[in-house]
Amino acid sequence: MTEHALQTAHFAREASAPEALVLAALLHDIGHLLERLPADIADWTADAHHETLGARWLAERFALEISEPVRLHVAAKRYLCATDPNYLAKLSPASVHTLKLQGGPMAAAAVARFERERYFSEAVQVRRWDDEGKVADLRTAPLESYAGLITRFARPA
Repeated sequence: MTEHALQTAHFAREASAPEALVLAALLHDIGHLLERLPADIADWTADAHHETLGARWLAERFALEISEPVRLHVAAKRYLCATDPNYLAKLSPASVHTLKLQGGPMAAAAVARFERERYFSEAVQVRRWDDEGKVADLRTAPLESYAGLITRFARPA
């Protein structure tokens, strides 16, 4: 889980994304940690809605520019499956499985609603980095390298 988060943030940094979006990329799956679910969650038959749990937790600690792309990153997968003919073919078997649990590709009305979300484009970008962040043995910056970024964006206690 940590390696995937670091890879997702790595790809955001490589793209020269704004710092808030790098942080959203790093934290996009924090809901899985909050749920304390087993590593084989993709094999389950129900969607655990990690994006909602993670976004709620983040919204208490960070601005919407961080929590909203996290909340929307699962919907972004459904959106991309509906709007990008090549996207579905690139998904891993586990991601195809979770797509089914998450409702499958969006219908046209849902696509239109999603495109009106304030953080729509940021969520789509986080989703694309999320998909990239599954490379075996990719060298990334350590988690500690994000400490300053987290501190800068965290709301005062």
